[in-house]
Order: sequence, then C-alpha cells, then structure tokens
Amino acid sequence: MFSLRSAGIVRKSLFAGVLAGSVIFGAWQGPAMAAESARDTLNFVNYRDVRDLNPHLYAGEMYAQEMLYETLIDITADGFKPCLAESWTISEDGKVYTFKIRKGVTFHDGTVCDAFAIKANFDAILENRARHTWLEMMHLLEKIEAPDAHTFKIYMKAPYWPMLIELGVTRPFAMISPKAMKNGSTKDGVNAFIGTGPYKLTKVVTDEYAVFEANENYWGEKPKIKRIVVKVIPDNQTRILALEKGEIDLIWGKNMLDADALNKYKDSKEFKTALSAPTSTRHIVLNGQNPVLADINVRKALQHATNRAAISRGVFHDTEPPADTLYARSIPYCNIDLEPYKYDMKKAAEILDAAGWKMGEDGVRAKGDLRMELGLLYNSNSVTEKTISEYLQHEYGKLGIKVSLRGEEEQSYRDNMKNGLFDMIFNICWGMPYDPQSSMAAMRQRVYGDYAAQLSLPDKKEIDAAITEIMSTTDVKRRQDLFTFALTHLHNDAIYTPLTYETNKAIFNAKLKGVGFTQTQYEVPFTKMYFVD
Repeated sequence: MFSLRSAGIVRKSLFAGVLAGSVIFGAWQGPAMAAESARDTLNFVNYRDVRDLNPHLYAGEMYAQEMLYETLIDITADGFKPCLAESWTISEDGKVYTFKIRKGVTFHDGTVCDAFAIKANFDAILENRARHTWLEMMHLLEKIEAPDAHTFKIYMKAPYWPMLIELGVTRPFAMISPKAMKNGSTKDGVNAFIGTGPYKLTKVVTDEYAVFEANENYWGEKPKIKRIVVKVIPDNQTRILALEKGEIDLIWGKNMLDADALNKYKDSKEFKTALSAPTSTRHIVLNGQNPVLADINVRKALQHATNRAAISRGVFHDTEPPADTLYARSIPYCNIDLEPYKYDMKKAAEILDAAGWKMGEDGVRAKGDLRMELGLLYNSNSVTEKTISEYLQHEYGKLGIKVSLRGEEEQSYRDNMKNGLFDMIFNICWGMPYDPQSSMAAMRQRVYGDYAAQLSLPDKKEIDAAITEIMSTTDVKRRQDLFTFALTHLHNDAIYTPLTYETNKAIFNAKLKGVGFTQTQYEVPFTKMYFVD
C-alpha cells in the first residue's frame, strides 16, 4: 500500500528544490571572522548566494534586500508605520498621496535621502513600468513629483486601497542611492548595492559567503549585532551539521528546514525552534478548460478525495497545518464562512456516479467517449511536490481517476502554468503581505495559472468585476463584501485544491534572542536579535 511515510519524504527537505544541482560538502570553510567568538557576529546560512540585490528587480534574495534598503513606510503587526516617510496624508478623493520625507537620513555612501532621491528612485522604477505590472498600482499611477526636498507626491488615476501595502513591500519600491544607478536608471543593473538600511554589504564571495556590517550612520535604532556573515550551504543536512558544530547560529526560512529537524530540537537546551503562523497556501490549480475538469462535479469529487490531514502529518509532521480554503482565515478579509470540502472518498465516488462517470473494466471512469484521465504537473526540483503527486495519484486512482505525473524544471513548469498548458498543477499563494489583494488582482491576467484555470467558469466575469472593484473601493464594508463574494465563488467553483498552509521555520543557538517573524514572510528580523551568555 502506498503511504506518505513509505515514500521517505519525512527524511527529506520540505523544499528539495534547494538541492537541485548542488554539491554536498563537508564543514563550511569561510572567512576568518566566522571563527570569532564575539557575540556581535551572527553566522547565518542560506541555500544559495545573495545574487543581484538591485532593489528594483527580482533576482536577489529578499532577506538581504530588507537588510540594505528601506521603503517609504513599514508594514507591521500594528499597521503602517513611518520609515523614510515620517508622515503622509491621502486626499479626500483617494487619488493624491503626500509624503513628508524624514530629515537626516543618508545612504550608505553618504548621499542624502531626500524627496529628490525618492523621486529619482520612482523615475527609475517607472522607466521599467512594464516589468512591475503585477502590481495593480502600476496601471493607475499617473505622475509623481517632489515639490521640495522634504515632500514627495504620488498622483493616481483612481483610488487604490492597497497602495500603502505595495509601497511597503520589499520590492520594487525600496530606495537605492542615486549615485549607484547607471545614468539614473536601474532596469539594466546598478553599480553598487547602496541603501539606507540598518546593514550595509561589505563583502561577497560568490556561492561561498556574504558579509553585512551594521550601518554606523543608521537613522533608526542601531542593531545590537554588528556583523552578519551569510554562509552558502545548499544541503539541508550539512546546514544542520554546521549548526551543531557552532559554525552557524541561525537557520531560518520555510525552504530551509525539514520537519525532522524541528522535531529533533524542540526539547533541546542548546538550540531553540520557532514556527510562524500560516504565511501562504500550498495548493493544486485545476484547469477548468480541460474537458474532464470542466465538469464541476469532477472538481468537487477531487476536493473530497484529497486527504489534507494525511499530507500535513505524513509529509510535514504537522509543521504545515491542513488547508481548508485558498487563503488562511488569519489573512485579512479571508475570515469568512466557507464550508470545507471534508475528506470523504465515499462521497467523492457518489458525486462521480451521480454525474454519469461510470467505472470501466480497466478501473478508469468514463462518460461517453471521454475517459477520466488527467495530468498533474509539478516542479521536478521539489521532492515534496513529487511525493505528494505520487500519493494523490494513488488516492485518486481509487476513484477511477487515472493521473499521469510530469515533473519539469522550474522555468518550464512556470511557463506552462502561465500559458495554461496543464490539467492540474502545484502552486503556492503569494503570501503575506501580498495576499489576498495582489494575488487576486493577478487572477485577471496571465501571470500564473489562475487566469487559464478560471477562464471557463460561468461566473468568471463576476469574480473579475468584484476583484476590480476591490482595488478601488474606499468603503471597508463594501471591500469585505466583495472579497466574500469572490472567495465564496472560487471556493464553490472548486477550482483550487488547498493542501497545507506554509509556515516559516527557524532553529537557532539558544543564546540568540529576539528570533521571530514579521508581517512579511521574507524579512529576517536581524535588528531585533542579540546574544546573551
């Protein structure tokens, strides 16, 4: 009998894509300062290099960009807080945002960060506007201006309530020194990674390590940890070994740790563990344009045939809770009354029987000339997705649904998703703070697989219209009603099969304090951390 445990996934990384093409090696050999015992140095680890940290593009590691760069505002658990803008006002019609820029802030290279520097950054971002149209505000932003050194204004064509959220996320609206730009532009790269943040980048040895030093001229509260060395260790088990040997102090991130490691250290005195609230949803997108999946009864049967609890327990040791809905109820606007599709194989079979899908002698259902044969596409770099695929193939097979599995490398997998070339495909919601507004806005265009999957839905136009109005309404009650309408329709259409809610995870030296999580799943809160003896 097939089982998740027999598949061996419990001994593998949750995101085995980090292992693809990597070389497993012994104890990490890095810069001399890594051996220092001083408690002002934190040895961190990541599975890959920091890469291109241009804040206006999307290739670099986001945790590193958070260390170097800042935005006009911060997104916190208590709402929006001042950052490079010390205050702001919004016009009564919701179209004009006026920011008062904080005085006395300089970039790491000494350049003053005033309204003119902010405008230079926005000019560079807008020069490459087409690259950022996944943000709805890019379609509505009309013009910007800096009437003086401490005032920055944004003019919109229409009200847009997620505006402050999008200005506060890691990229692309983080500020880089204008002197680091290439002739006033960033779309073709930058000359250096110079921000205003609490840390500055002082050294990079590609695919080995990067060194960040505290910014001695930082305008805000200066971090207690003065140096952060980020070591590159692609392999999960080698990272754990480095932690045990004291070569690193902190492993942090949803794709950096497996469930076995968390369980191993949960009662340890030498090391501590931490688990965040749900950050995003792991799910399968069902393409309604497929002739089999065009039948809503088939989609609902698949929902009832998916044992989310078994996946949570068998694959993730309950570190990722079962997902009943596309977005966790802890996500803003998503705490609505939706009846989960409970795991019930008998009910799934009854739905298919009643819909005229008859079991064939070969164990595959058919309706007329249409056989119940579907493909499930997954990222071949992910052992997790492969194992879940094999489990679902076995489970769905019990119902008379023949599922063929196809793994593709990440770029091909994403291209097929975007172009709707799939029957069923793995996907993950964008996560906080992009959910639900940004990921739902993208459902109206070919960004990921959502557009193609929803295209044949009879209520697609109504769902899209609700999402469009969500983006512009300034009435909070109306906004909630629209979210409820759109999410209820998508749930009832059964176009998404939620699996588990992803969480951020951490294992760290017990002497390291202040380890936790923020409102964005990508920010490692280094500035809150400190060591105690």
